[in-house]
Amino acid sequence: MPGSTKPNATKTLGVATVAALVAVTGYTVALGSNGWLWFGWIVLGLITAAVALSKPEP
Repeated sequence: MPGSTKPNATKTLGVATVAALVAVTGYTVALGSNGWLWFGWIVLGLITAAVALSKPEP
């Protein structure tokens, strides 16, 4: 079915975003802040939000 992959993609991206947040937070606590890691996490979060809000293909 054409629209059946969107929920799976959204869920996968959501899990990846949360896992990345945990990893970046752990890195920051252990080794200090890295702006590029936080920037990457923000970009991943924005992509996840865009996929979640996008309309499914007909």
